[in-house]
Amino acid sequence: MTEFVLELWDFMKERKKFWLLPILIVLLLFGTLIVLTQGSAVAPFIYTLF
Repeated sequence: MTEFVLELWDFMKERKKFWLLPILIVLLLFGTLIVLTQGSAVAPFIYTLF
């Protein structure tokens, strides 16, 4: 996993694609939110946000 992150960082640094970083962070946050709220009592409140 760390090799993937380092390779991704090298790609962004070499090709000056730093605008990808906020997109990846938001996707990661949404992914963890979905995983953590799956099947919990908080799930109906999360759906109202979207």
